[in-house]
Amino acid sequence: MIWQFDIILLIFLVVTAVISLRVKDLLAASMVFGTYSFLICLLWAGMGAVDVAFTEATVGAGISAVILIATVYNTRRDSSD
Repeated sequence: MIWQFDIILLIFLVVTAVISLRVKDLLAASMVFGTYSFLICLLWAGMGAVDVAFTEATVGAGISAVILIATVYNTRRDSSD
């Protein structure tokens, strides 16, 4: 694989990991987590582990992100700001 693409991908992975830890909004954190899972899927595919990349895409970026976003939408606050 092209090493420049690997470096850019790893930089994006670190940035999305830091953003998902720093953001206060749960919906935004869930969406950034889905983006992180998609980027790690690209990394797995680039290394030649297509079966692991496919599993990461379906479970990590697909099902987990949808379940997290649905959970955030179905929760409510008891206190008002």
